[in-house]
Parts: sequence; structure tokens; C-alpha cells
Amino acid sequence: MPDALVWPGLILLGVAVGAYGTMIGAGGGFVLVPVLLLLYPGDPPELVTSISLAVVFFNALSGTTAYIRQRRVDYLAANAFALATVPGALAGAFAVSLFARRLFDGVFALVLLLAAAFLLLGPSGRVVQRRYRRGEVTRRITDALGDTYVYSYSLPLGVVLSLMVGFLSSLLGIGGGIIHVPAMVQLLRFPAHVATATSHYVLTVTALTGTLVHVLAGDLEGGYARTGALAAGVLIGAQVGARLSLRLGSLVIVRLLALALAAVAVRLLIEALSG
Repeated sequence: MPDALVWPGLILLGVAVGAYGTMIGAGGGFVLVPVLLLLYPGDPPELVTSISLAVVFFNALSGTTAYIRQRRVDYLAANAFALATVPGALAGAFAVSLFARRLFDGVFALVLLLAAAFLLLGPSGRVVQRRYRRGEVTRRITDALGDTYVYSYSLPLGVVLSLMVGFLSSLLGIGGGIIHVPAMVQLLRFPAHVATATSHYVLTVTALTGTLVHVLAGDLEGGYARTGALAAGVLIGAQVGARLSLRLGSLVIVRLLALALAAVAVRLLIEALSG
């Protein structure tokens, strides 16, 4: 691709990643990493993950401001889960350099396939209301549109899940939302729209932690220009995605996401096995 088209192309990619990632609360790293792996096959895993995590941070920061305005963030869960992701994110950022490129591609492909299967189990975008269960906290949130969400969940279980999400997200450079949102909806029984907004809040902390570790380790050297172009795109795309999330059914978005993840995963797995 001519140099004159590279930077506009990366910005447009950032817009698309930001919009789609924000709609489902996943940050967009699950899309960006496989694209970077295909566009830059010679880049080491630590460079790919560091670029992706930095871009996910800007996407999450932009998207979170939009979701805060929509009043869909569960701050009790968001702060507890965000703190839990920090040690996991630190461990994942250090572990990524231990992976060879083919192994990295294969592990990432398997994670995408598992995420796709998890999403296809069918989380509902409807308001969730169920009885309080022992050991759970009950929350009641009314968003800017006047929709009220009443739900209960286990905070300790959420903290444990967030610790694992922090490790995988930093290791794979995907931000963690692609794992966190399905887990929050299906295991913790969050309403889908609240899970999306809360996950984005958590992503801001997780991605920033992993990015700082990569920067201090020098992993982002040679990737700052690409990161800047992609970040410019996601800052715009995240605002678009947050607005679209108000109009599109979450179930349709999740189904299309699962199919896209499976397609990308199969391609990466084939390359990892044949490389």
C-alpha cells in the first residue's frame, strides 16, 4: 500500500474498530490484533499487543465518557473489577514476550473461537430482574433514557473473573471486553447494556496498566506512529458506537460478532498450523 494511503487507512480502521468495539463493550482489540497480525506478519507479538492495548485504552476512554453520560455504568462493579484486573494485566504484559509468533497466533485463535462459542449461547439484551440470592449484591440503575435495570450478582465471583480477564487481555492485547462482557451477562447475569458500559469503564484501567508496562519495557518502539493514527480513529469511532448502541439490538450485534470472531480465528489458526 502506498505511504499516502497507509495513515488514512489506519485512521479509518480505527474508526471502524472504535465504533464496533464500543457497541459491544469489547474495546476493539479482538478485531485489531488479528488485522495487525495479517498486515504486519513480521512484527513480534509484544509489538502487536502493545499497539493494540494502547489503542484499546483510547477507545475505552472515549467510549466510557459516552456511557457515563448515558448513566449505564455500574460503578460498584466497575471499580471493584477494574482493581482486580490490574495484577492480571501486569502479569500478562510480562508473559507476552515468552510466546513465539506461531504459538501466539494459535493461542489467540483458540481464544477467539471460545469467545465466539460463548457469545452464541445467547445473552439477552432485555432488562434483567430476578430475586436476590444469598451472597449477592442487588443493584438498581436508571439510565438517561429512563430505562430501569434491576439485577443481582456475586461481587467476589466478578472479582475473580476480572483477575483472569486482566491477564488474558494484557497477554493477547485484546483489552478483555470480548471475554468480560459475555462473562458478566451469562455468569453474573448483568443486563447486556449495563455490562457493555461497565466493561468499557474497566477496560480503561486494564488497557492503561498493560500499555504502561509495555512502554516501560520498550515494546512499543517502532509502533508509536501507527498507534497515533489508530487512536485518532477510535476516539471518533467510540462516540459513534456508543450512540449506535442505543438504537441497535444487542442480540443481533452479539450474533454478528460471534460469526466474525469465528471467521478470523479459523484463518489465524490455519496460518499458525501451516507456518
